Amino acid sequence: MELDFSQGCLMLVKNKTTDNTWFLRFYEDKGGKRVYRKQRIGTIREFPHRSDAEKAVHFLRAKINSEVRSPETVNALIAHYSKHELTEDRKSFATVDAHGSYIRLHILPKWGPLKLTEVKTVAVELWLDSMSFAPGTKTKIRNIMSAIFSHGIRHEWITFNPISKVRCSAKRLREPDVLTPDEFQALLKELGLRERVMVMLAGLTGLRRSEIFALRWSDVDFRNMEVAVNRSCVRNRFGKVKTDASGRPVPLHFSVYSLLMEWRKESLYRKDQDFLFPSVRLNGTKPVTPDMVLKKIIRPALQKAEVSGKVIGWHTFRHSLATNLRSMGADVKVPQELLRHANSRITMDLYTRAVSADSEARVGGMWKCCWGKLGTGAGNHSFSSLVRFLVLPLSHKPLILSGLWRGRRGSNPRPLP
Repeated sequence: MELDFSQGCLMLVKNKTTDNTWFLRFYEDKGGKRVYRKQRIGTIREFPHRSDAEKAVHFLRAKINSEVRSPETVNALIAHYSKHELTEDRKSFATVDAHGSYIRLHILPKWGPLKLTEVKTVAVELWLDSMSFAPGTKTKIRNIMSAIFSHGIRHEWITFNPISKVRCSAKRLREPDVLTPDEFQALLKELGLRERVMVMLAGLTGLRRSEIFALRWSDVDFRNMEVAVNRSCVRNRFGKVKTDASGRPVPLHFSVYSLLMEWRKESLYRKDQDFLFPSVRLNGTKPVTPDMVLKKIIRPALQKAEVSGKVIGWHTFRHSLATNLRSMGADVKVPQELLRHANSRITMDLYTRAVSADSEARVGGMWKCCWGKLGTGAGNHSFSSLVRFLVLPLSHKPLILSGLWRGRRGSNPRPLP
């Protein structure tokens, strides 16, 4: 029997000491020469039948041939897309990792073996409807599939993107939970110094989780009381921030500034090159794991604070900041500046909710009660001073923070020089 090495040859190699193992044998071109290669697929425990092993090598076969012929199957197109588009040179590590998971777990098993012409709009739509995931997850899968087919169009392998007409709603099943100022204050009282600093940064500056845990002391400008957002950290992988707008400096209110000063004195790692929240177990070489802190410390503290019925994550603090500011009647530009969104529509669509007049008055009262007490060393900084701080242009904030103006409760600010 003649072996077809252009598609690879699946062979079962017998072994006396271990389980028999499936291998894919193939040739690939290296510098104009055909080089023999062998790729382990798995043992007969993992793939008892040849048909099981054949399914496992669909994507690998496509990858072998992706550079020498036009893709004919979804497997082959995904292999080319993954090699040339889904890379850390073009996208962030978080995007590469998340999109790779969606492709491996959902798209390849269902659509991989099919020819590109066999993927139909209605079939994809019905498949997405049959999934038990949240609408947002289904929309992500749809968008990834659309990007893959758009890649094929760009290379002129296909002329039509069947995913472009797929209908898929991204409407949330429930609104994300937000913390009221009273709940936020109650949570802070149950936290230790380190976690209090984390939550204050997340809740009063709008920094993302990946940005908070990538911070080093050199990023904190204590003179001008602002934080430089230079990098992000996802699963201990460092990279660029999410967008260009995300790299804007973030002003610090005095309550956060005071707490940062106190934490630096207490921390074992306080040099400029050290992380703000280093892992002691790793001798400060990596930051702590955000999910561990959330699961073991912050969520239990929320229960101790008797806040029930709310599911919180790090992004909850970011949602809460924007929503509470809007409930106070602040212009949309204020949360947009703090959250560093490229445009105000993102802020309105994703992070704020309509609040009734009664609720607005109640929430506003809560902020007046708790903002003057936030954090250790916050002094007598009033609610009015915080609001003025948030509303003023970024260029004026260092003047306020350096002592050229200090608001008193119920007073108007002196004119800025």
